[in-house]
Amino acid sequence: MSCCHPADRPRPATAGAAAPAADPAAPSGVLDEGPRTVGEVALAGGRFAMGDAFDEGYAQDGEVPVHAVRLSPFAIDATTVTNTEFARFVEATGYRTESEVYGFSAVFHLLVRAPKRDIVGTAEGAGWWLTVRGADWAHPHGSESSWRDAADHPVVQVSWNDARAYCAWAGRSLPTEAQWEYAARGGLESRRYPWGDELHGPDGEHLCNIWQGEFPTHNTLGDGFQGTAPVKSFPPNGFGLHEVSGNVWEWCADWFLPKYYRNSPDADPAGPSIGRGRVMRGGSFLCHDSYCNRYRLSARTSNSADSASSNTGFRTVARTG
Repeated sequence: MSCCHPADRPRPATAGAAAPAADPAAPSGVLDEGPRTVGEVALAGGRFAMGDAFDEGYAQDGEVPVHAVRLSPFAIDATTVTNTEFARFVEATGYRTESEVYGFSAVFHLLVRAPKRDIVGTAEGAGWWLTVRGADWAHPHGSESSWRDAADHPVVQVSWNDARAYCAWAGRSLPTEAQWEYAARGGLESRRYPWGDELHGPDGEHLCNIWQGEFPTHNTLGDGFQGTAPVKSFPPNGFGLHEVSGNVWEWCADWFLPKYYRNSPDADPAGPSIGRGRVMRGGSFLCHDSYCNRYRLSARTSNSADSASSNTGFRTVARTG
């Protein structure tokens, strides 16, 4: 169990948590059907050093050894997929996310917007994660919330399977873990963060959306956000990507296997053929170095492919060469 995300899709303590009926928060036929609303950055590919150059990651995550990787050209979203963009996908296809099918999902306790009767359980060993009936991408914090109130925020409450469904519609793919780290580094070699090695800017400014204060009860909001921030709230990295540290976890295509780096191929590694869940990268607004120092560029974790939560989203890639 992680402080930053539930280890698996939570199971409600009470039975009979049926999926909610359609309601006004869902798309309503008024969305633009033009090109994707998420900008992208074309990258030439090349070689980079992948992994934790500081040897400060969690041993169980397998961030070492640092190893050379060579990537073919690809294009990657400049931001995570937003609520508006995901709504276009749902409107075009009628797709129902796994949280909608299950009828519930995981919401951080300070963000819940739902009647008490909709709180049907807690995550074992992490009581700050509540199982909330009616929580899904369109109602990210419960039935009394709406994606329309955060249209330019990352879509959340999407599983790996949901992200793949979006990719199939958009003609895209989830990034491999190697593509994600190369793009997130923005051309900086062996640095902790997309901007360098120090967490804050030269004037003490916040450069990413993570937790400040005493977890999980008091967030001082030093960076201005209790939950997700709108995309492009923080400066881009050297390649033009926003919020690759903090804000929301991002699904990658790969299976997660801690020992993979020991023998991974050097050219376009696609991850192991088996693993325990799917890779997630980037950390989220709940991360803090005292308990979940996973907003570093080399940090990695995983979750089951059907899991979703109020701090997990994704961005996509396309091959260009």
